[in-house]
Parts: sequence; structure tokens; C-alpha cells
Amino acid sequence: MADVTEKSPVVTGFADLVAHLEKGPRPDRSTWRIGTEHEKFAFYRDTLKPVPYEGQNGIGALLNRLADRYGWERVFEGENVIALKQGLASISLEPGGQFELSGAPLEHLHQTCAETGSHLSQLRDVCSDMNIAFLGLGFQPLWALDDIPIMPKGRYGIMRNYMQKVGRLGRQMMFRSCTVQTNLDFASEADMVKKFRVGLALQPIATALFAASPFAEGRLNGFLSYRGHVWTDTDPDRTGMLPFVFEQGMGFERYAEYALDVPMYFVYRDGKYIDASGQSFRKFMEGKLPALPGELPTVKDWEDHLTTIFPEVRLKTYLEMRGADAGPWSRLCALPAFWAGIYYDDAALEAAWSLVKSWTAEDRESLRRGVPVMGLRAPIRGNKAQDIAQAALAIARQGLKSRACTDNAGQDETHFLAELDDIAASGITPAERLIERYKTEWGGEVKRVFEACAY
Repeated sequence: MADVTEKSPVVTGFADLVAHLEKGPRPDRSTWRIGTEHEKFAFYRDTLKPVPYEGQNGIGALLNRLADRYGWERVFEGENVIALKQGLASISLEPGGQFELSGAPLEHLHQTCAETGSHLSQLRDVCSDMNIAFLGLGFQPLWALDDIPIMPKGRYGIMRNYMQKVGRLGRQMMFRSCTVQTNLDFASEADMVKKFRVGLALQPIATALFAASPFAEGRLNGFLSYRGHVWTDTDPDRTGMLPFVFEQGMGFERYAEYALDVPMYFVYRDGKYIDASGQSFRKFMEGKLPALPGELPTVKDWEDHLTTIFPEVRLKTYLEMRGADAGPWSRLCALPAFWAGIYYDDAALEAAWSLVKSWTAEDRESLRRGVPVMGLRAPIRGNKAQDIAQAALAIARQGLKSRACTDNAGQDETHFLAELDDIAASGITPAERLIERYKTEWGGEVKRVFEACAY
């Protein structure tokens, strides 16, 4: 891979950092897009073990087969293929080999669902004689951390070593969790702030609706969304609910100030990741970064740094919704439907803000920590998460109706919410349904989840 920093301009001051975020607003809402990313666990059908990178039936071979058969462009790190690109979509690897589709920015959810379906169809085709299948859950249900292979990406080695210094569960997040998330646009700085606030407040509701990680190492782990719990003890410097977003003066400058104070992971130079873990981007701007003394950062370095921050909602030149466990194909399309319904209609966004604007930082944090254990029963200001979920889904449904994006059969986007409506109406999370099957028809055998939740 060529040195991608060569043509990136040098950062001359704080204004350059803000200017990057200021590229985000899209005043013309006809240009707004929906990007969906989802991760899944690759496993061998016969042993249920995770798939390593190496070998003729490894992750590397799988990437090469996809490239050969479906025209994906290979992305290398050293000698290894570590990602694929096709247009604006990409396939990448999480640290433990979790297989991720980062979908293209699309106009509507019918395209999102077609894209996801096409991706899974390609995987089924390529994996048919590789003994590989994929699992849609929020956390690896069977294998211990030491059993998980490590993908050959330099940044992951740096992160892995740093994680154990800053939280108890960071490595669990890296190697044993899977998520589905969606990326959405904003019209202006003010629109970004409003969406950021609504997104942060409602993120635990998404965690509850998508909770699907009740198992670890072959038994119940005591949580409905263990993935959600893991994020509460990963790295306090770069995770969480960002109370400052709700304060007066929030905007691109305020987020840039926050990001500047998040310790760095690495700098990418000449095809290699240089360990700068725990070091300061502010020092980098002064030419005093211990990892690269005398060098100044480029705009690309700043972009890279922004990708190493993991709050429940993340700002780049768009907003990323990051609160949901991975799940079956049907819920992969439901997550962007939930958020696009709320974000992409003015009346829906205002209604969602009315739903949460009275909540305090303590309310939001309490909900975030309650949901992984209690799911839709978690309390919030005299209500249950279930009540908020039903209200939020009604808002999202109306927002999608207003968008009036129909498929060839004349069906609008609201049907993508159907599974979430069922979950919210019952108050029973996907995790609780899995636990019930584990205790009854599966006879306490967690391995049965690989059949129940495979793609």
C-alpha cells in the first residue's frame, strides 16, 4: 500500500482540524445518504472454531476468492490482503477476524437491504466449499479470548497492547464483539448538534432493541447485551455518552477540542503503523510527538485519529450510530431504518428531541448502564426503556412514511421496522428469546446458537 499521507496537507493549526469537520454539512437533503456497516463472526462449520487469517480456508483466502470471483479490489498491508473495495463499499477485518461490510452511502433502505443481501449471497457462494459460515450475534458465545486469532493489521497490535492499560474489557471489545451501525448526514452545524444529542440519548434504546449477546465461553454471561456492557469498561478517554454535546456552545470546534485530548494510538507512515499510543495530538501539532519528533501532523493523520475515538455516537463528516449488537439479516436493515426515520424528517427529529430533552447526563448514563443487564425493562425517569422504544419507533415510522421512498412493488421503508416493533411491543429482547431457547429446546447447550443465528 502506498504511503497515503504523502499528498495530505500539513495541519497548520486548530482551524485546520475544525475545517475538516466543517466539510460535513450537506444543506441539500437530496444528497443525504444512508451507510450501513455490519460485522459477523466467521467460524468453521464442523468445529465451530474461529477462522484464522492463514491457510487455504482462512480469512486471507476468503478475501482473495471474493476478489477473484466478484471483482473486488484488494487492499494490502505488507504482503497481506487486509480489505477489499468496490466503488464506495468495502470489506474489512476487525481484530479477531470479525468480517465487516462497510456499505456504500445509499439513497434509501431498499438499496441497503439489497446490498446486504448481495454481500451475504457472495459469501455463501465463496464459502460453500471452505467449511466457513457466519454468526450474527453481539458477542462470541463460545471461545475464550486466547482462542481468537489476531488479524495481521499493524494498528490492531498497537491497540491490543494499549487496551490493557486503560480498561478491563477493551480486548474483549476488539476480539470478541460484533456490531451493526449506520452512518447518516446532517444539513448544518446546528442540525449536527441536534442529531448528535438525539442519537446519544436514544443509543441505549437501540442497544436494548438489538440486545443479542447473552453468552460467553459456553454459558450465560449475566447480560442481555454483553457487548454493550463491554463498552462501559474499555477506555474512558475515548468512549461513552459525551455530556459536553448537550452543553451550550457545542459544535465542530467543541468536538475538535474533545478529540484533541483523546490519547493517540498510532501514526501511519510509509505503509507502517508507528506506535504513538497514549501520546498527545496537541504535542504532535507542536512537532513534539515522541514517536515522530520534529514531524507535524497532516489532515490525514487527523482523520485517522478521529477513527480511534469510540463514543456511542461518533462525529466525522457524518454521524455514526454505534450502539447495537449484530444480529440476523432482518435486523441489519432495521437499524438504519430506525435512525434514518428519526434523522431524515424534520418533524420526526423534533419529536425525538422532545422525547429526550429533559433527561440529565445522569439519566442518560444510568440508562446506558442499565440496558445491558435489564434490556427494555431498564428504568428512565419513571418510564421503562420499552416505553421510550415504542415512542421512538412510532416517530421513526412516521419519518419513514414522510420520506415516501418506495420499492418496485410500491412498498415504503416502514416495513423494515416490523421486527423492532414486535420486540418493543413484547418487551422481550432478542437476547431473552435466545436465553429461553437455551434453557428449553437447546438443553443448556450454547453451541446450538451457531445453527440458530448463522447467516
